[in-house]
Amino acid sequence: MSNFQLGLIIAGGVVLAVVIAYNAWTAHRNAPRRASPPEAGEGGADTLVRQEPGFDLPTGAVGGQAEGMPMPPTGTDAHHGGHAVDWQDALQMPLPPAERRGGLDPLIDAIAPIGSDHVVSGDAALAALPPTRRAGSKPFAIEGFNEASQQWEMPVAGQRYTQFQAGVQLANRVGALNEIEFSEFVLKAQGFADAINATPDFPDMLHEVGRARELDQFASDHDAQLAFCLRARHAAWSPGYLQQNATRLGFTAGAMPGRLVLPASGQGLPPVLTLSYDTQAALSDDPEQSAIRELTLSLDVAQVHRSEQPFARLREIAAALGQAMDGVLCDQNGTPLPAMTMDPIAADLELLYDKLDSRELSAGSVLARRLFS
Repeated sequence: MSNFQLGLIIAGGVVLAVVIAYNAWTAHRNAPRRASPPEAGEGGADTLVRQEPGFDLPTGAVGGQAEGMPMPPTGTDAHHGGHAVDWQDALQMPLPPAERRGGLDPLIDAIAPIGSDHVVSGDAALAALPPTRRAGSKPFAIEGFNEASQQWEMPVAGQRYTQFQAGVQLANRVGALNEIEFSEFVLKAQGFADAINATPDFPDMLHEVGRARELDQFASDHDAQLAFCLRARHAAWSPGYLQQNATRLGFTAGAMPGRLVLPASGQGLPPVLTLSYDTQAALSDDPEQSAIRELTLSLDVAQVHRSEQPFARLREIAAALGQAMDGVLCDQNGTPLPAMTMDPIAADLELLYDKLDSRELSAGSVLARRLFS
């Protein structure tokens, strides 16, 4: 073999080694980032407890688009715009005031008093309730005035009631109460009244339908649901890597695969924020090989009390995740969002909160959560 042929063989081997090394480096670079092993005392992504509180009143779904006690760990700083924010400060923010209104309310319900000349037992009332708690797409309810507590409540076995009232919600995100739904409300309430030998007094249908349309218009004009995407700049993320970074900021597993929630500061309240990603990646047989290139952070404004500072926390969390996971914040069309674009949104949200307050439908209140559902 000549020196020339030997040189060609050596050169070919070197080229082949370079190609193999380059392919291995490229594969490593493009592989989804994986969660690091948990430190002592730190749970891994698989230890997440699914937790997603429900609403405390029946809900449907007002014009517009279309989870909880733990707070983010103290000592964990999120960064936005070069400024550190200590999550310990977030623990000191005022809690939402105690709810003063619940159950049927004339502000968002059409209500029919049901008079009775005799005391009715809770057992009899429960037996007389209609099988469903909806009139069309609207929540329907019957309450009794408890003889002992002197409070309105859903009928309870073993209690005694001196009078009742039936109500149907005037609007929700499906739309305003219409004539057909009102008629169904009348039929259900009349059936209950007949069963307990009582007499209902129904409001005027046209008046209530008119109120429903006006309420629905207000709600449609003041319904805000914000959603922002965080996209990977280079390497994709595995579900475990994403969950590990999110849990460090206070997120817990939601009720559905591919969904994490930032719990509110009170039990049973809707989440402050929701983080969602590809459901198929979450359900993969080998999730660590699944590649996630974007996640969505969303805020349902009317469902969360302003004292939770939800938009400010969304901004800080988006910045912290972007820094930790090498991601860029975008709108839903994939356009990167500079920090300056968020300030006008924050100002608009403060005006929205004020308008909801003025209508006695403060964000995060029982009535707002029912109406914007």
